[in-house]
Amino acid sequence: MTRFIHDQFAKDYLEELLKPYGEVQAPSRVAGEVREIDVFFSPAAQQTTDLATLGLLGKFATNPAIFEPFRNAASKEEICDCLLKLLEVRGALQREANKNQTPIQELEIPKLWILTPTASTTLLSGFRAVQGEDWLPGVHFMADYLRTAIVAIHQLPQTLETLWLRILGRGRVQEQAINELKALPSNHPFQKATLELVYNLRQNLRVNQNLEEDDRELIMRLEPLYQQDREQAKLEGERLVVENLLQVRFGSLDNNLQAIIEPLLALPPQEFTPLLMQLSREELIARFGRQS
Repeated sequence: MTRFIHDQFAKDYLEELLKPYGEVQAPSRVAGEVREIDVFFSPAAQQTTDLATLGLLGKFATNPAIFEPFRNAASKEEICDCLLKLLEVRGALQREANKNQTPIQELEIPKLWILTPTASTTLLSGFRAVQGEDWLPGVHFMADYLRTAIVAIHQLPQTLETLWLRILGRGRVQEQAINELKALPSNHPFQKATLELVYNLRQNLRVNQNLEEDDRELIMRLEPLYQQDREQAKLEGERLVVENLLQVRFGSLDNNLQAIIEPLLALPPQEFTPLLMQLSREELIARFGRQS
């Protein structure tokens, strides 16, 4: 069943994004009946990195947070189950405060963020969840004391601020987000790790025989990206080999040695490796240097 695969991807993904900013438990068990919170996040007291990098997700993570991501549209029963988890956490905090004879601090109580690919108006109205003031479209808050929001991912605007949430969408929403992820600068702090998680999701789905249409389309969309990345990684690995061999033999890479790297990379590794080991500096430059 592919739902478990997507659930695990969502937990791993949120953990990867949030762990630089605090403590992440994915999953986290709560009292009462055996229930597991998908992701329980506690922000670090002193932030060493900027949460704004995560856009809207970073805004959610400013305070303690429970994240409950869904692959399929969350049902009213599933949302009620999420609320139970939050109330059990709140109850545990209240018991601890009573034991220590200290008032419970409102900021200690986590907010619940229910991440659903879609949410109908009937579902939202049933929970009296309304679009939050000064929040982007798609973020619907229940009554204040419930400290809960339903995030309808399909309603989020297609901006960099929402990218890290739209990765958890479905169909075209997720496809667009993956394309935007691939287009980010290669030095973006979360691009490489996120792509690796997405490619792992692709691999896990490929071994499953009973795929939904959405999953088959996702695999097809990821295939060229995956192959492109693997080829890029192969080329980078070969470049590193060439640079290391040149440095080991001749020390620092001056302009003349830099100039022969690309011509050498035009050869397969089994050809350029013995040449790098056997030819002198002058012979390499004469053979592969730029013609004046």
